[in-house]
Amino acid sequence: MAPTPSVLAVNGSLRAESYTRTALRYVLRAAEDRGAETTLLDLREYDLPVYDPDVDDREQGDAREVKRLVREADAVALGTPVYHGSYSGALKNFHDYCGFDEYEDTTVGLLASAGGGSYGSTLDHLRITVRGVHGWVLPHQVGIRNASSRFRADPDAIDGRAFREDDLRERVEKLGRMLVEYAFIDPNVTSPRTTDADADADADD
Repeated sequence: MAPTPSVLAVNGSLRAESYTRTALRYVLRAAEDRGAETTLLDLREYDLPVYDPDVDDREQGDAREVKRLVREADAVALGTPVYHGSYSGALKNFHDYCGFDEYEDTTVGLLASAGGGSYGSTLDHLRITVRGVHGWVLPHQVGIRNASSRFRADPDAIDGRAFREDDLRERVEKLGRMLVEYAFIDPNVTSPRTTDADADADADD
C-alpha cells in the first residue's frame, strides 16, 4: 500500500478575508480528494517575530512549531498576495526561518493572488528562493489576477466563495493534485541521455 502523503499549505497573507487563503483551501481540498492528509499553516494565527539568527528558535514565538510542520510535510504549497511585484513580508519572514533541513528535496507548489493583473515576478521570486534551500518546485504554478473579482458568493463553497471561472478553479485544484502525485518524487537529474553520456566518458578514460 502506498504511503499517505502529507500536504501543507502556507498562507502568506495576514488579511482576515484573504483570497490567497481561500485559494489554498481549494488546493488542500483537491489534495484531500486524492488521499492526502492536509494542514493549513495560516501565518495570521502564528507568532513569528522578525527572524533574528542570533536568537534561539525556542525564544522566537512559534518558530519551532512552524519549522516542524514544514520539515514533516511531504509537499508544501506556498501562497502569497502580490506586494510591490514580489511576495509578502509575512511569507518572507516565515521563509527566513526555514532552510535546508525543512525543504531539502521537498515538493513545493506556488500560488500568487494579485489585486491587479501582474503576478509573474512574484512566482519567479518564490521559485528562486525555494530552489535556494533545495526544494523541488513543481512546473505547474497558479497566478490569480484581479483576485477580488475571481470569486462569487456561495454559502456552500469554501469560505463562502466559489470561483467564477471553471478554468481557474481547475488550475488551482490541479496544483493540489500534483502536490499529491509528486509528493514522493526523487528529484534525480539523471536521464537515459545523461547515463549514456557518462558511459561514453567512462569508456574514453
